[in-house]
Order: sequence, then C-alpha cells, then structure tokens
Amino acid sequence: MVRDGYYYGFALVAVAVVVHLLTGGWAWTAIPFLLAAFFLWFFRDPHREIPQGVGLVVSPADGKLTEIARVQTPSGERLRLSIFLSVFNVHVNRAPEAGTVLGVTYRHGLYLNAMNPESAEKNEQNTVVIGTTDGNEICFKQIAGLLARRIVFTKREGDRVQRGERVGLIKFGSRTDLLLPGNFEVLAKEGQRVKGGSTVLARRPEPGGAQTEIAD
Repeated sequence: MVRDGYYYGFALVAVAVVVHLLTGGWAWTAIPFLLAAFFLWFFRDPHREIPQGVGLVVSPADGKLTEIARVQTPSGERLRLSIFLSVFNVHVNRAPEAGTVLGVTYRHGLYLNAMNPESAEKNEQNTVVIGTTDGNEICFKQIAGLLARRIVFTKREGDRVQRGERVGLIKFGSRTDLLLPGNFEVLAKEGQRVKGGSTVLARRPEPGGAQTEIAD
C-alpha cells in the first residue's frame, strides 16, 4: 500500500473515535470509518509480474486504453496511447521501460475531465522523458483529472529506472499518456483494460523484422 493510504485511513479512524466519544452512538461514526476503508483500498499497491524481453514497453498505469493515435510533435511523429484511470483503478504509476530519466517537466493547468481530449494539453500535468538503453526516447505524462489534485513523481533527472518500477502516483481520477517513437509496434487495442507494469502495450521493431518473444 502507498503510505498516503495509511495517513488518510488512520486519520479518519481517529476522527471516528472522537465522533463516537462525543456522540456516544455509531450512526455518525460509520461515515469516517467507511471513508477510512475507502482510502485504504484506493491507495493499494499490488505486486505485478514484469514481462521480460528486449524492447518491450509496458503500461505506465492501470485503467482503460481509450485512444491510440499518431500525433506530430517537435521531435517528429509519435504514437500516443491514452489511459483513463477511474477512481476504482490502482493509481500507482510505473516506468514503461528501463532507462535513464532525461527530463521531468511539471506544468500547472486546468482540471478538465480526463476523458476530454483537451485535458492532454490544458490540464495540470507532469511530463517524464526516459532514454532507453537502445537509444530511444519514451515519454509519459501524468495528467490530473476532474478529481485529481496532486501528482507525485518520485524520481529525478539522471535517475535510472527499471521496466515496471514504481515511479509515482496520481491521486483520484486521472489520465496517463504514453508517447512512443512512430516506428514502434502497438500490441494493445483501444478499449482494453491494462495494468501498470504488467500489460505490454508496444515493442520496438527488431533489425531484420525479427520479433521479440514476450516472457512473463
């Protein structure tokens, strides 16, 4: 479990105890107890089996893959995969591939519904660029949603990360976008439910057209 869950959960349990002492009944006490249970559940951080294989890219978040699109960026054509996280999803973010954190850019913004396409550009967000060991650059964005009010990223520029490693958290409903080089092969499908660190979303092409075998 993410430690934030303990903070919220134990604080609400304390509130429940105080309410019970003041009122002598359980009716109002049930509310903070239920909220405590919700926060302990929301901040869960389950173990994930990380797929092994050269050039594989795993999902940086749990949720629903709502869009796969080719977009133009200052660095050229990119594949954008958008993942919507509802309040019921695990909200821990994981590194999509092993490499070095080349840049971390945090930007204040709006809190549009994460399903709104404009949220990718206008919402508060944290953009992370990872340079992989094979010389590619993979970018992912932690994007605040209608309910999200805090984005957490625990790594710094220059840090090494492993594929599937825990790197951050978005509190409550949100969105995570993954930007890949345009020549990568997408293996996931729109509408698919994905799990951070364990669902393979794409892979880089191998020289000569060889395919990387995916091993759990």
